[in-house]
Amino acid sequence: MNNNNFKSLFQVLSSEQQILMRTDQKAFTLLSILGVFMVFFILVAIVALSTVFTVDETRQVVILQFGEPVRIIKTPGLNFKLPPPLQIAQRFDDRLLEYDVPPEEILSKDKKSLIVDNYVRWRITDPLLFLQTVQTEPIAKTRIDDIVYSELRRELGTHNMSEIITENRELIMEKVTRESAIATKPYGIEVVDVRLKRVDLPQNNEQSIYRRMQAERIRQANKFRSEGEEESQKIKASTDKDKTIILANAYKEAEEVKGEGEAKAVDIYARAFSKDPDFYEFYRTLETYKIILDKKTTLVLPTNSKLFDILNQ
Repeated sequence: MNNNNFKSLFQVLSSEQQILMRTDQKAFTLLSILGVFMVFFILVAIVALSTVFTVDETRQVVILQFGEPVRIIKTPGLNFKLPPPLQIAQRFDDRLLEYDVPPEEILSKDKKSLIVDNYVRWRITDPLLFLQTVQTEPIAKTRIDDIVYSELRRELGTHNMSEIITENRELIMEKVTRESAIATKPYGIEVVDVRLKRVDLPQNNEQSIYRRMQAERIRQANKFRSEGEEESQKIKASTDKDKTIILANAYKEAEEVKGEGEAKAVDIYARAFSKDPDFYEFYRTLETYKIILDKKTTLVLPTNSKLFDILNQ
């Protein structure tokens, strides 16, 4: 093969290489353009999605534009905003929340130390005010804890231990709830309910308080027993008095009836005996013998005695 053939072959190969290079450049350019369009569409989709958001039924939203609130949304549904960082949606809970307050030691009016364990039900009523003051729920719970503890300490300090434990607990907690709600309102928070889970005594005071309460119960039991005994004696004395009066009246009536009967009997006997004095004398003699004689009595009678004459008949 001569030099001309080599040159012709080299020229052909060079032409084909140039054609391939031009084809690759076109393909690369096309792919680059397609990639740019894909990135553009992705960015547009991301931006579009960032402008659309939904508000759940349990949420409320504050729209911030460069850190400044511009809109409050409380109605659930689909909403629109500018993409970040122009506008940001700050979400807050719209449900009734519960905060279990850590147990605290409180002094009652009668100087008794009490371990009070309570809980708080609360909600965010003004999300904008909430954002401007406490900003987050953990900070809000800390603020609620301070306020409720302050109200509890102030209110329980005006009541004795017995009132806190049994008698006036409901009224006390209603007042604590009312005052706590007033104190938390400037933070966009509403305290709905404050309740005591339990009230305990410190360990070092339990036995002494128990003994004191036991002694008080025994004293009250003795008092009630004494009052019952006194009342029993009064009832018994009144009953005995009524009994004596009834018996006296009955005896009086019986004696009156008896006296009337005896008077009538004497009158009858007198009329009967006045008609036959001898018979009356004989009857009195028999009555006398009847009184003085019994089965063991031996009677010696003179022969001229009327009784002797009667017995010999």
